[in-house]
Amino acid sequence: MAAAAPTLPVRFKTNYAVSRKIEPFYNGGRVQISQDGEYMFCSCGTKVHVLCIATGALVHSIEQDDQEDITDFVLSDDDAILVTASKALLLKQWEWRENTCTRTWKAIHVAPVASMAFDSTSTLLVTGGCDSTIKIWDVIKQYCTHNLKGSSGVVHLVKFHPDISRLQLFSSSMDYKIRIWDLQTSKCVALLDSHYSAVTCLAFSADRETLISSGRDKICAVWDLNTRAVKRVIPVYESVESVVLLPEGVDFSSLGIKKPGLHFLTAGSKGILQVWDASAAVCMYGQPLPRHRAASEEEAGEHSLVHCVLVPVREEVVTVSAEHNIVVYDFRTLQLRKQFAGYNEEVLDVKFLGPGDSHIVVATNSPQLKVFDLATSDCQILYGHTDTVLALDVFKKGKLFVSCSKDKSFRLWRMKKTGQVVCVAQGSGHANGVGAIACSRMKESFVVTASQDCTIKVWNLPESLCAKAKAAGPEILHAQLTEKVHDKDVNSLAISPNDKLIATGSQDKMAKLWASHNCSLMGVFSGHKRGVWCVQFSPVDQVLATSSADGSVKIWGLQDFSCLKTFEGHDASVLKIIFLSRGTQVLSSGSDGLLKLWTIKTNECVKTIDGHEDKVWGLHANKLDDLVVTGSSDSCIVLWKDVTEIELEEEQAKEEELILKDQELSNWLHEKQYLKALGLAISLDRPHTVLTVVKAILKETGGKEDLENNLLKLRKDQKESVLKYAVSWNTNSRNCHEAQTVLQTLLKHESPESLLEFEGIKTAVESLLPYTERHFQRLGRLLQAATFLDFMWQNMRLAETSQQDEDMST
Repeated sequence: MAAAAPTLPVRFKTNYAVSRKIEPFYNGGRVQISQDGEYMFCSCGTKVHVLCIATGALVHSIEQDDQEDITDFVLSDDDAILVTASKALLLKQWEWRENTCTRTWKAIHVAPVASMAFDSTSTLLVTGGCDSTIKIWDVIKQYCTHNLKGSSGVVHLVKFHPDISRLQLFSSSMDYKIRIWDLQTSKCVALLDSHYSAVTCLAFSADRETLISSGRDKICAVWDLNTRAVKRVIPVYESVESVVLLPEGVDFSSLGIKKPGLHFLTAGSKGILQVWDASAAVCMYGQPLPRHRAASEEEAGEHSLVHCVLVPVREEVVTVSAEHNIVVYDFRTLQLRKQFAGYNEEVLDVKFLGPGDSHIVVATNSPQLKVFDLATSDCQILYGHTDTVLALDVFKKGKLFVSCSKDKSFRLWRMKKTGQVVCVAQGSGHANGVGAIACSRMKESFVVTASQDCTIKVWNLPESLCAKAKAAGPEILHAQLTEKVHDKDVNSLAISPNDKLIATGSQDKMAKLWASHNCSLMGVFSGHKRGVWCVQFSPVDQVLATSSADGSVKIWGLQDFSCLKTFEGHDASVLKIIFLSRGTQVLSSGSDGLLKLWTIKTNECVKTIDGHEDKVWGLHANKLDDLVVTGSSDSCIVLWKDVTEIELEEEQAKEEELILKDQELSNWLHEKQYLKALGLAISLDRPHTVLTVVKAILKETGGKEDLENNLLKLRKDQKESVLKYAVSWNTNSRNCHEAQTVLQTLLKHESPESLLEFEGIKTAVESLLPYTERHFQRLGRLLQAATFLDFMWQNMRLAETSQQDEDMST
């Protein structure tokens, strides 16, 4: 028999630190790209987030001091100035690279600002308000140059003519008309009237002679700016939210454009980009509808595009959907390059994905799944479910995973080598929503689902599914076994490491153990006072961990179903648990947003980690056991890094440094280098060592003068420390002499003004006074006793002298 491989000692984890956060960065409104194509600006409540497009990393969060929501913002054409408008009717100018506010002024509008724009020179700013007025500001000289009145309702669109020599402003409001304002006369000189619904976007041609306007009336209008007449009305058969002119001199043959001319992109309610020829009024190219959308679906609703912007320097088109997803396309082919998820809603589950845990898959409070590439923040949106996805599980190799939903079904997904995820199978049959799911641990052979109908179903997976996805679409699976397991909702499922056992946890306060081959009941774990939220098998021992709404975590033996350990420390429901450190520790997450790390052997809570503001529904560890990911109802996904080794190394380094400094201090004292010894003892924050140095100085000949000279050479912060130490020494009569000597030196050589600048001087004086008075009283009594003793001694001497005189006379 071969010798067993030596097992490495288990190192207990002691702490986790935030490695990365995936937070909501966009919840509607404007999205703007810097001219160099490096940064993306998105509004989110009271903040404007600045993201690096290449990595998806958050660079800055520009936040309003008044905590009022931002109604609009705009970045100048030279990328130098960012201006935000808030509900408090204030405008703020920012140096966004330094994240500093350089100027704040009142907008003068009587209602919030709805739209903003800079001119091409970045010196003029226009604001359109909900009060029907338009105001133009000179950003350099900092005053309002124009107050334009005459619009009807909210002014939701403002734009300067790109040729600044014309001094014209274009605007649109609730009367569906486009107004042209002459800035020299401050008057409306033309009304462009062709739309029958809100005008959403204006785009100027390169020669500045043509204007294209889009509207929610499903048309685009082409205007001659010289005659101010409509040249052509193009029906686009969708509510258009954004229109972008394609640059001339670029090869767009892949989009069907063969001849030069005026071509533009539209983005709107269909949720796709379309390319139009302005002169022929025909659609040259349209993106295919995604599989999850029916071809007959005219209005996409939540899938519609609300914004579109061209990034010429990167040859990209960026679109924004109503679901707050930001998608980057190649503008020559309109092929997908990258996708960002701006808002995650409530995170219900999260798991590591990929052979090297390179991705995470997230179930939010929606039918779509999101797969994030941790290296680039690129996000895939997976469509398939028709109702909220409730739970996820990943097979051991990391390429296959499953999801279950309120739509009473589950789906099997496979990640290709390219990182693309496709659905390969689906199964349905439960009477209610499927709330829990678990995969086989050894092979990719079966899946177990649990539902609100109180049953579990076992689904066998054909080997062909794991190898290759069929082009025809997901394969339909059928349940092999169905068993009623509880009297209330089944909240959690787990499969043992050898695939022979299934554990279930339910709202009926019980967990149960089942044989996986026939779903026969093997035992019941009873002891929780409220519903069981999670069950987990240990990866090494024959034990089961359960967590409950009663705030406890319990460890159960699988042999006799007895409770071996109970961990109590959460003040709220414990929603998820996982085993760590080869089964020797447990990490739990609660509905209070806290994580707790437990060591099973000692029943000790090693660490409480606060990283979320709401219920932590998702909790998973990677294969190397050095990263943990959590997902919460606060819409945040946090990656936690095990910092046990780092903290241990830092602690050892501190101890080594301390030993070296102790030796150095001893050397200074031995060599009578008292000033250096005093400075080092103060830097180590050791009051007793400082006292030792002071006593050593005072023992020397002329010690008081030496102490005075050394104290005067100290820095201000060092003097503050010595004063603080002297307050402590002064409380003990044995050390009061040294304390009073230090105090005398400071009072003698420091002016009252400089002493008042000392940190904690008031507290120091209040503490010094009573003990100093007590020391003087004691000295007074001692002096009085000494004087009385001297008096008695003198009297005794006088009496003795008188007696001697009498004896001599006799």
